[in-house]
Amino acid sequence: MAGSAVGRVLRDRTAGRYLAGVVVSGFGTSAMWLTAGIWVKSLTGSDSLAALTVFAMWAPVLVGAALGAVADRLPEKPLLVRVNVAMAGLLITLLLVDSAGRIWLVFVILVLYGVSGVLVDAAEATLVARSVDARLLGDPNGLRMSANEGMKLLAPLAGAGLYARFGGGTVAVLDAATFALAALVFARLPVRERVREQVGIRPRKGSWREELSAGARQLRKSSTLWPLVSAGSVTMLLAGLNGAATYAYVDDVLGRSPAYAGLLYAVQGAGSVAVGLLAGTLLRRLGERTFVAAGTALFAAAVAARALPYEVVGPVTAAAIGFGLPCVLITAMTAVRRETPDAVLGRTAATANSLMMAPNAVALALGAGLVAVLDTRVLLSLTGAAGLFAAAALAPGRRGPDRRPRRNRGRPGGARTGGGG
Repeated sequence: MAGSAVGRVLRDRTAGRYLAGVVVSGFGTSAMWLTAGIWVKSLTGSDSLAALTVFAMWAPVLVGAALGAVADRLPEKPLLVRVNVAMAGLLITLLLVDSAGRIWLVFVILVLYGVSGVLVDAAEATLVARSVDARLLGDPNGLRMSANEGMKLLAPLAGAGLYARFGGGTVAVLDAATFALAALVFARLPVRERVREQVGIRPRKGSWREELSAGARQLRKSSTLWPLVSAGSVTMLLAGLNGAATYAYVDDVLGRSPAYAGLLYAVQGAGSVAVGLLAGTLLRRLGERTFVAAGTALFAAAVAARALPYEVVGPVTAAAIGFGLPCVLITAMTAVRRETPDAVLGRTAATANSLMMAPNAVALALGAGLVAVLDTRVLLSLTGAAGLFAAAALAPGRRGPDRRPRRNRGRPGGARTGGGG
C-alpha cells in the first residue's frame, strides 16, 4: 500500500520533479547549515556568533505571514525559479569572506536564505495542493520530510569535509550550484496557473494588516487546522527543550563526549526518513488525530526515557524521537494544503509554519537556561510528561472525530494533473 501510493506520487510529473528539486537544493542547504557556524567560529573565535548563524536562518520565520502574502500574489512556478536563481547568485558573494571584518556578509546571506526558504515553502504549498490528489497529499509531504532528513545524514559531513580542505567559499559555490540546478528542475514543472478569482475568496483590497492576517484567520476559523497547528506549536516547544538538553544528556546521563551527539542526530535523522516514507499510508489508515497522538506519545515517551542512565537508551530514543516528532508537522501541513483555498494558501501555510517553528527557537534559548539550573534527568522527565499529556489531549474522541484525508471539495481552481484517483 505504501509503495503503491508513493509510486503514484513519484510517477506524477509535477510531484516527481518537485521532490527532485527539494532533494537537490536540500543537499546544499544542509551542507551550508553546518558550515556557516564552523566558518564564523573559525574567523571570529566566538561561540555566540557561531550560534547566531542558526538564528539568522530561522529569523524570517517570524515574519512568515508577510512573506506568505507576497507569495500569494505571485505565480508559484516563476517564484520558485527566481528565488532559487537569486540565491545561487547571492551565495557566490560569500567568496569575498576571508576575514572577521567581512563576517557580516555571512549573516546577511543567511537571513536572505531564510527569507527564500519561507517564500519557497509557501509557493510549494500551493503548487503541491493543486498538483496531487488530496487523498495522497500526505505522501509528498512525507517524502519531502524524508528527502530533507536524508540530506542531513550526508550533506553536513560533505560540507565539513570541503570546508576543512578548501574553505567556506567552496561550500558556498556548491550550495549555489544546487540552487541553480533546482531552478532548472522547477522551470520544467508541468503546472497550470491557479485560478485566483474563486467563489467567495476574492483577493482583498483592504489594508495591508488585513492581508497579513488572512492566513491566521483561515487557521482560527477551521476546526481541523487550528487544533493541528496548536499541537504542532506545543510539540515543537517540547522538542526545543529536548534539543537544548542534548549535550547535557550526552555528558551528564550517558557520560560520553560531545561528539557522541552527532551519532544520536544521525540516528534521529534515520527515524525521520522512515516516518516520511510511511506517513501517507499511516495517515490514511489511522486518521489525523490518531497519527498525531501516537507520534507525539512516541516522541514524549522517548524523551522521558532519556532520564534512564543506560547507553543503549540513547540511540533507541533518538530513533523514536526522529520517527514520532515529524508526525504532527506532516499532518498539519498536509491538512493546511488540503483545506485551504488557493487564494490564501501561501500565507496560511507560512503562518502555520511560523506558529509551529517559532516555539522551537524560543525553547532552545529557554532550555539553555533551564539546563544550568535543573538536573538534566528532571528536565527530560518533565518534558516527556508534558508531551504525554499533549498526546492524550489529542486522542480521537476528546475534541472531535478522527478525520481521514479526503478529496478536497469546493475548490473551483483545484484541477489535478496526473496521479489522480
